Amino acid sequence: MRKYSVLFTIGAMMLAAAFMLLMQPAALAQEDEPSEPPFLASFYNAWVASPHADAEAEAFVHWNDEGEIPVDCAKCHSTPGYLDFLGEDGSEFGVVDAPAPLGSVVTCDACHNSTASNMTNVVFPSGAEISDAGGSSRCMQCHQGRASTVSVNTALEEAGLLEDLDTVNAELGFINIHYYAAAASLYGTEARGGYQYDGKRYELKNDHVEGFNTCSDCHNPHSLEIDLVACAECHEDVESVEDLRFIRMQGSEVDYDGDGDLEEGISQEIETLQAMLYEAIQAYARDVAGTPIVYDDLAYPYFFIDTNDNGEVDEGEAAFPNKYNAFTGNLLKAAYNFQVSKKDPGGYVHNAQYHIHLLYDSIEALNGALTEQVDLTFANRNATGHFDTTAQAFRHWDEDGEVPGTCAKCHTSSGLPTFLKNNTNIAVEPSNSLACTSCHDDLVEFTVYTVNEVTFPSGQKVSFGEGDVNNLCLNCHQGRESTTSVNRAIAGAAVGDDEVSSALSFRNIHYFAAGASLFGTQAKGAYEFEGKEYNGRYQHGEDAPSDCTSCHYKHELSIQLDECAECHEDVETRADLRLIRADAEGEEAVDADGDGDVAEPIADEIDTLEADLLVKIYAYATDTIGTSIVYEPSAHPYWFIDLNGNGAADPDEINRDNRYATWTPNLLRAAFNFQYVAKDPGGYAHNPDYVLQVLYDSLEAIGGAEAVATYNRPPVEVVADS
Repeated sequence: MRKYSVLFTIGAMMLAAAFMLLMQPAALAQEDEPSEPPFLASFYNAWVASPHADAEAEAFVHWNDEGEIPVDCAKCHSTPGYLDFLGEDGSEFGVVDAPAPLGSVVTCDACHNSTASNMTNVVFPSGAEISDAGGSSRCMQCHQGRASTVSVNTALEEAGLLEDLDTVNAELGFINIHYYAAAASLYGTEARGGYQYDGKRYELKNDHVEGFNTCSDCHNPHSLEIDLVACAECHEDVESVEDLRFIRMQGSEVDYDGDGDLEEGISQEIETLQAMLYEAIQAYARDVAGTPIVYDDLAYPYFFIDTNDNGEVDEGEAAFPNKYNAFTGNLLKAAYNFQVSKKDPGGYVHNAQYHIHLLYDSIEALNGALTEQVDLTFANRNATGHFDTTAQAFRHWDEDGEVPGTCAKCHTSSGLPTFLKNNTNIAVEPSNSLACTSCHDDLVEFTVYTVNEVTFPSGQKVSFGEGDVNNLCLNCHQGRESTTSVNRAIAGAAVGDDEVSSALSFRNIHYFAAGASLFGTQAKGAYEFEGKEYNGRYQHGEDAPSDCTSCHYKHELSIQLDECAECHEDVETRADLRLIRADAEGEEAVDADGDGDVAEPIADEIDTLEADLLVKIYAYATDTIGTSIVYEPSAHPYWFIDLNGNGAADPDEINRDNRYATWTPNLLRAAFNFQYVAKDPGGYAHNPDYVLQVLYDSLEAIGGAEAVATYNRPPVEVVADS
């Protein structure tokens, strides 16, 4: 006989008591003091009004004429089938061995038994296994869908259409994700429930906020209703389920559907993309597959031949004999994703970005074969900046499954709060992007973590002012190296400036060290040469924006062009910023690049010196060291041996085994500063004269006085303390 745990035994007694209460309502009504424990009554009352208890629902009566529920359906459409899947009937766990009898719904004992209570793992139709689902695993066994990327690819492979995606195959039928695949949405690319196109990155599990990341965090496990009171703690306008559709967080300041409306709810963005995809599906079916198509979300198998080609489902068309029979590989993928999105009506909460990815990619794929394409000109697939879940800044460690402690502070959602609390980080799992909680310590008042000053890699401490919110930005946008670390490496090598040492390797400032640029010599982020003086914090102008959030939108991170235009009247686009030349009033303009043009944009002055520094680096490596070097900005560690000496980064040269390894102190300093400037593309706005001073000195050090004979070093300005 099966041995049950003490916990299950207690649970069984509780359920029995609840069942007795159900069977004796008249007797209980006559008692002055009900004998049932109130918590059992509340559980029962919640459950009995839920969809899980609706004995007349199609989900439970669909097979009445067949006399039993088939093996493939029994797990989720009957309690005996679910218990069979769990092995509670003595059979093997994880499979349904026999059809289930009619007449049951999802009752208490489906979820309250020893196996279900201890279950934490879930295997999705794609074969992906989630091992830490906890109590939600009970829900996810059914709310996972019945198909996946793998299912679609298998069908295409069997039809011989993996490569020939625009050829009709009459034997190819529609593949249905099934209903309410909320867990497939929630886990995104980890479950691969949608069709994921090759070469694309997709959203990971959607981590909402702490305390709202599982099924029962948001839904009452018995009534299945959403806890609107809990939602309203952050989303103050939420009073009904319908109100949830109009939520749009400030981290979603991207026009995904391209309609120009950034105020609409994220669900409305998804609905428009669904309509756009349906438009693409119908155009493709007519023009490429040669057979018009219509969709009916209430009639299996959902896609039918549009017999009169009027774009609508007319009487008699939504019938099984008229099922669509002209699928190509591309059409099947897109139709599958359309159904994935339609059949999870809560997808905008479960994982909005995943649905946006699937819909956008499907439109894009169909457009490739259309003459008259669905217009994606103003639509957007990805969020921006800190919320771009496809960015290398967050996806780099997906295959490893762990972001190292040295990277976690700035590349995971929990990293900065952990650092601020403990002054260190540990390795953690990758996260989609940053989150509201990365900067906000309160999601009701949306206050931010208080930071008074920030220590840079050089050891220097800088600040915008005590408690200034912009100090938060400096924790990450500071770079990871400095004058100090480069000097330390050179000192360890103990060689002359032009002597090669195997102890030297490239030191990478890292990306977007805007804070280091802005504070200049106060941060010493660039390599500052001994005996030289440099500008400190850049003050943009009197009463002009001079910190992070006065120039950039806090969430979208784009530049507040209207602020720029108050002084620079010709600025209308971001590209216009590169055309600015604003010398201080009363000061003589400095022709840094020596071309005689003191009115050219300061960005152009920087570009000239930056390009020349790369030329001088190449010449120095070849002529002084004897090993040619080449730079590739998108491949770590950026500097490689130029095997054929052609001055170009050829494909066979860009690999770690071919990294440049014959460094001298002079080459290291120059290469470090070149990378410093290259990886802060906004340096011309953050601190232009500091950038020019660094470039000038690097050119002089590696190329001698002749290298800067025609250039002019901007003078050092005295600035107020920060």
